[in-house]
Amino acid sequence: MQAPRLVATDVDGTLLDPELRVTPRTAVAVRDYVAGGGEFVLVTGRPPRWIPPVAAQLTAVRLAVCANGAVLYDVVADRVLDAHEIDPATLGFLAEAVAETLPGAGIAVERVGVGGHGDQAGAFLAEADYRHAWKGDDSDRIPRAELLSRPAVKLLVRAHGMTSEQMVAALTPVVGDAVDLTFSHSGGLVEASSPGITKATGLAEVAGSAGIEAAGIVAFGDMPNDIEMLRWAGHGVAMANAHPDLLAVADEVTAANTDDGVAQVLERWAPSGDTDLPDKAG
Repeated sequence: MQAPRLVATDVDGTLLDPELRVTPRTAVAVRDYVAGGGEFVLVTGRPPRWIPPVAAQLTAVRLAVCANGAVLYDVVADRVLDAHEIDPATLGFLAEAVAETLPGAGIAVERVGVGGHGDQAGAFLAEADYRHAWKGDDSDRIPRAELLSRPAVKLLVRAHGMTSEQMVAALTPVVGDAVDLTFSHSGGLVEASSPGITKATGLAEVAGSAGIEAAGIVAFGDMPNDIEMLRWAGHGVAMANAHPDLLAVADEVTAANTDDGVAQVLERWAPSGDTDLPDKAG
């Protein structure tokens, strides 16, 4: 394929290094790609409020698909443009399924307001025994009934002593197609979105608005929540550090996020680089 009209990338484990930084090499590669006329979009499991620290390290990001495809966020305007929410009835059903299938697991929800960075109060709500998966717990603790009383863009399930893979295997037969289940790391955390909502659907919304077809898109990722996006894009690139399930569907494997894997591909379209990629298989 020719150099893409749009590049979409996951954030953690893909664009960022292990210290959550955009390296100078990657920042330059993104800048040069956009200067050449390309569109660059972040597609992540992160909520909008966690995007500004990433965008601040780049000079050419306007749109971010957040919450695994459930939220479209304008970084520059600090405004949520669209959101696909799970209704309270479905949240309640999922909570019951978790209680029956994964006893002792804690749940939390992500909600969105009008803004992102400036609209953080009440965005991440968790029940008392939910144990945060990342450093810097920014959740508000409330009773489960209140947690499930309003729509949310994402429900998170946290279970200790199990891998995320095991949790998905246990929950899938119980919840069926009521929600989409995925995970962004293997440490006992599963994320649920509205049925049919994935990173691929969020990216397709952005691309469609810009008149860009899937064939003109290159997408980067590292975990199973990137699978649908890499399959949908014209060329799907997995990081060398990617989960085996993502490596299995990728058209190409680049270097790890510790070695500027995203930059190594983007540099092909610099003036001295190649202009072609291999055609997508199948």
